[in-house]
Amino acid sequence: MDVTRKVLCGNDLFNPVIAMGLQASLLLSVSHLLQIGVKSIGIPTPIPQITAGLLVNQSLLAKIKPFEKYLLRSNSVDYYNVLAFFGRTCVVFLIGLELDISYMKRHLRAASIVTFAAALPCILIAGAISYLMFQYFMKKHESFPSFMFLFMLAVANSASPLVIRFIAELKLGTSDFGRLSVCASLVNDITCILCGGLVMKTVEDGRGFKWGEWIWSLLFTAIVSFVVRHIAILLNKLSPDSQYLKNTQIAPLFLLVLLSSSVVDRWGSANSLLAALVLGMTFPRKGKTARTMSHKLSYTVYTFVLPIYFGYTGFQANLEDAAIPKNLIGIVVVLLLSIGGKISGTLIACHRLKIPLKEGIVLGLLLNLKGHFDVIILGAIKLKSDWNNSFVEVMIITIVLNTLISGIAITFIVLKDSHTFTYRAGPLEQQNPETELRVLACVHGPRNVSTMVKVIRWLNWFKDLPLCAYLMHLVELLPKKRTSKMYHQLEDDELSDDDTYGGNDAVEINDGVDDFIHETGIFIRQLKVVSSISKMFEDVCDVAEDLRASILILPFHKHQRIDGKMESGKEGIRTTNQRVLRHAPCTVAILVDRGLMGSSQSANLNSEPHVAALFFGGPDDREALSLSTYIAMHLGMNLTVIRFLQTSSNDNTPERINIASHDNEQILMAMPSRGDQDEADDAFLENFYNRYVTSGQVAYIEKRVKNGDQTATALRDIIDMYQLFVVGNGGRRNSPITTGMSDWEECPELGNVGDLLASSEFDPNCSILIIQQYKPPLD
Repeated sequence: MDVTRKVLCGNDLFNPVIAMGLQASLLLSVSHLLQIGVKSIGIPTPIPQITAGLLVNQSLLAKIKPFEKYLLRSNSVDYYNVLAFFGRTCVVFLIGLELDISYMKRHLRAASIVTFAAALPCILIAGAISYLMFQYFMKKHESFPSFMFLFMLAVANSASPLVIRFIAELKLGTSDFGRLSVCASLVNDITCILCGGLVMKTVEDGRGFKWGEWIWSLLFTAIVSFVVRHIAILLNKLSPDSQYLKNTQIAPLFLLVLLSSSVVDRWGSANSLLAALVLGMTFPRKGKTARTMSHKLSYTVYTFVLPIYFGYTGFQANLEDAAIPKNLIGIVVVLLLSIGGKISGTLIACHRLKIPLKEGIVLGLLLNLKGHFDVIILGAIKLKSDWNNSFVEVMIITIVLNTLISGIAITFIVLKDSHTFTYRAGPLEQQNPETELRVLACVHGPRNVSTMVKVIRWLNWFKDLPLCAYLMHLVELLPKKRTSKMYHQLEDDELSDDDTYGGNDAVEINDGVDDFIHETGIFIRQLKVVSSISKMFEDVCDVAEDLRASILILPFHKHQRIDGKMESGKEGIRTTNQRVLRHAPCTVAILVDRGLMGSSQSANLNSEPHVAALFFGGPDDREALSLSTYIAMHLGMNLTVIRFLQTSSNDNTPERINIASHDNEQILMAMPSRGDQDEADDAFLENFYNRYVTSGQVAYIEKRVKNGDQTATALRDIIDMYQLFVVGNGGRRNSPITTGMSDWEECPELGNVGDLLASSEFDPNCSILIIQQYKPPLD
């Protein structure tokens, strides 16, 4: 990188470094103060960060002679460019590392439609007025083709780092709208980088484009990504007793990423962005290497790099130039062109994709955020001696104003119309099984991890439509104990650190999840909540709402002993479960973990897992059957729906079944009874029967009982046939066939049937999943 070489070989190194450090410190200080001031009204942090750059540049502080000497030094531009290079490399690499690649693959077509529809009006209008802009600002005509091409790119580009930060801070990152916006901005960025690379080298060096350099940069990036990937896999085997890698182990790998990006930068500054993004996207997601890299980079980037990176964009804008009438006209023209073109094109695409109008407007404004690749383009133009710098100043001011106007408008629309953009949970009963299922599974320690991940695996029925799974480690924050011991006298378990809460449990959980990902290829994102037991339910509900979870799975407060009996754990876990059941923003399941091996009659290693869904009637049982649908569609799973009906006075048949043959296997099926059952239950079962039972995917059995005693007897007869029982809580509906079962009830939060199945007198080798349907609050 020529700029880096110039900086490192310069004679006057100390003073510009002081200037750069002072400017960075001022940007951080002012941006943090502004963030505190606007936090209460919900404005995303990029807006105060860019505004901080404007204030540092345009305030009286920068006009004072001692500060002007350091803040506005003409020879410090190269140092700022070096700082910006390493900053954007870290940002883009982290974007690639955290990118949801599976979602992007599934929605690449929709994201591409939105991207090109939004960019096309901007490109056409910019191309039409580019000659007028060239004559208006430029003095020579030799570089008009390059000017027109770069002007169109600068207008059509979307700053993906800004879009990602806006989406994250408005809590839209887990919504379909938010993820589509991120994908569209990345497609826009990648397209502009590829196209911009064709002329950037010509603008920077004044030479014609050389295909050889472009090909070499892509080949070098591919080789480095291969090397980095294999080094990361090798590092996963280091420090087996630690949750994260040491700094000395992870730092060389990150330095390799920075070094490779700087090498690629020699073939064009646009290429280095693409290289950093590719290195992040191809970085292995499983193991402690990726966990450590994401943990270290996230704090550094979000706390220090982004405020300086966005602030420097505002610092470059000199608003005094906007007072010149000639420049003001250019600013207004470009602003109208950019905002109008992006919104109109996006609305056309959203109409085709059936996206609501308000979401289309916000999406167009998001794609109008600038301040990333377009700044690099303008930097390349500024280096040309035959290009007028007034055009660069106008474009930088336009970029800053464009982002501030669009950002404030986005915030206003999203916060005002909260009904459209906020999390709206719904029961699984109303969800299409072919849509994405978002699962948040919680564990208090490594004991439940194995069963939890197996349940997640059984719910992942289709490879091309994977579920979005999260595993959250709940760590109790214990009060500090007073001690007279000195620090060096404390035992290891008496020491605490924010990054090491959970101790060895966190290491075992990470290892279990990593092994599961390696075995199945199903990616599970890991979270950790450290909270007092009295406040833990609030954190669980908040995380479920932020992640827009479809279902929240909690571990039962009892665990199985070696002799098969259930032993109570911490009472605080039970209290947390009860509070979550009352306040959860989605459907909740409690997992009674006895392993998923099943009894000796069904636990053949070569046999397929057998799951039973029990249906007594009511919304919770319908929700349990809806969740079982995902298991039914999983290849290699056997699901049996067992419906319990009350025996009528004229019916002495305790059980009715039909036997049909499907793929040489015996499937039990019967048309559902129409008696006096609830209409919603009958309609739901009829639809389920026609869709899954008649096709042979699911076995169906009806059992007729008179009271709770017969129900308990029937459950004892089938308990050893299945590895997992899925049943509704039933807390909102009284049924005659469960009457009397509550007489020996120990855990009311499980419901009558769930509590009976979880008792020690039943088979110690089957697990139970008790479902409570989400009930939306009344408006």
